[in-house]
Amino acid sequence: MKNIIITGASRGIGFDTAVILARQGHRVLALSRNEEGLRALKKEAGEQLDFMAFDLLKPDAGALLEKVRPMEQVDVLINNAGYLLKKPFEEITNTDWSRAFGVNFFGPAHLMQILRPFLEKSGEAHILNIGSMGGYQGSAKFPGLSGYSASKAAISNLTECLAEEWKEKKVACNCLCLGAVQTEMLAEAFPGLQAPVSSEKMGEFLAYFATSGHRFFNGKVLPVSVSTP
Repeated sequence: MKNIIITGASRGIGFDTAVILARQGHRVLALSRNEEGLRALKKEAGEQLDFMAFDLLKPDAGALLEKVRPMEQVDVLINNAGYLLKKPFEEITNTDWSRAFGVNFFGPAHLMQILRPFLEKSGEAHILNIGSMGGYQGSAKFPGLSGYSASKAAISNLTECLAEEWKEKKVACNCLCLGAVQTEMLAEAFPGLQAPVSSEKMGEFLAYFATSGHRFFNGKVLPVSVSTP
């Protein structure tokens, strides 16, 4: 059994991943701004899952540490939360940039800093950052998604840097860049598109990789994509 923290767990891939991990017997702490969604998650996942409302743009480190201290160590951190910025580049404001990078990069970076002592205690911790094919170098790019893609590219690069910086602490760090998955976010980005992969199926894969991927990879940015979009 592992102690697992996952962000963006109130809907979509994060929701499905959290349910699967809890049902596998892991101790899961689910984070999201959407407390109503977290309550629905708890009902679905059962007693192995705990949750707390947590805003990556205004992180309450004290409240989070109160939840984490009884766990003593964190074996897996899944930075899954994402914010879709869909706007032509010339119309992107400083507020837009701040929100996209705040949720997709600065928030996860701060969370990793907060949780570092607990990750170190694991002895074989795994940080799994959820990126996007939009932020994967050499992949197809799409108009209106430059802000989102840039923020996801940043978390991919940080993954590579942090894996090297923390390898002696025995904290592995990988990034999975997801392609088209049937979620609310995909529907917003590409209205009418039918993705070849369901949220539930991707959740199964993320649950596996989060708990086992660090045995085979560290510092890797891996495409997980049947199609883009």
